Amino acid sequence: MLDTLTGFAVVGVAIALGWIIGRIDLLGPHARHVLGRLIFFVLSPFLLFTVLAQADATMLFSSLLPVSAIAAVAVIAVYALVARLWWRRPVGETLIGALAAGQVNSNNIGIPLSLYLLGSAAYPAPVVLMQLLVFTPISLSTLDAVTSDAVSFAKTLRRTATNPIIIGSLLGTLVSVFDISLPPIVTQPAQLIADAAVPVLLISYGISLHGQRVLGARGHRRDVVLASVLKLLAMPVIAWVVAEFVFGLSPHEVLIVVILAALPTAQNVFNYSQRYDVGESISRDTVFLTTVGCLPVLVLIMALLG
Repeated sequence: MLDTLTGFAVVGVAIALGWIIGRIDLLGPHARHVLGRLIFFVLSPFLLFTVLAQADATMLFSSLLPVSAIAAVAVIAVYALVARLWWRRPVGETLIGALAAGQVNSNNIGIPLSLYLLGSAAYPAPVVLMQLLVFTPISLSTLDAVTSDAVSFAKTLRRTATNPIIIGSLLGTLVSVFDISLPPIVTQPAQLIADAAVPVLLISYGISLHGQRVLGARGHRRDVVLASVLKLLAMPVIAWVVAEFVFGLSPHEVLIVVILAALPTAQNVFNYSQRYDVGESISRDTVFLTTVGCLPVLVLIMALLG
């Protein structure tokens, strides 16, 4: 448990540092915009490439993948139905909220917590694959379409195919699946750049918290509450039911998928909302609440299933 707390402390220190940077205005008024573009176009693609390239191909397509997919799609669908049909939210805001409810932080929190709690850093790899090769293309294509003045299928397809995050994820998966051995002159520079992604992302997120109050955005509090409840409570329960009673996984595999489902909202969702200037308060507050709230949830899961 001390290792788990240490993992959260590391994340918290980086976010706090970002808040201080924003508080003293160290990087100027354009810091959030510049850092957001740096993360989206440069650092995240390298991070995702290295994570997927180093993953075991058999782990990428293990039985953990369909269970995690069903749990994620279920909560995304629930949020989308409520936000779009009942609350009449715009498509962009609905999508960001749905991703906040169903997309987990499988990289900078999922990987270290998987190592501390489950004994291996490889378990989040199927979730990384699903989110980046399925959810990300669909999400970014939709955001491109709803935020562009002129929408055409060819333009959307071209922007999706040239998206650096998708390209990095696809290349990393191909390296893993075909067991391609890359020379150090390729892997070491890529790893160097990838190592900068998580701290810069956390610092950028901390900067965005300065001057903001959690649940302070009028009109979107219920969106944040719904996304947070679905993420922290509904998604782990769905993962447990599907793993235990539908797929009949072993107790250890059940623990893995439930732990992965209980991870906080992916900070990439905040990065997407920042990049496309839509639903930023929803993603920011949900990331914060689920990051803080997932610790007692993880402790409870370990007590019940560990």
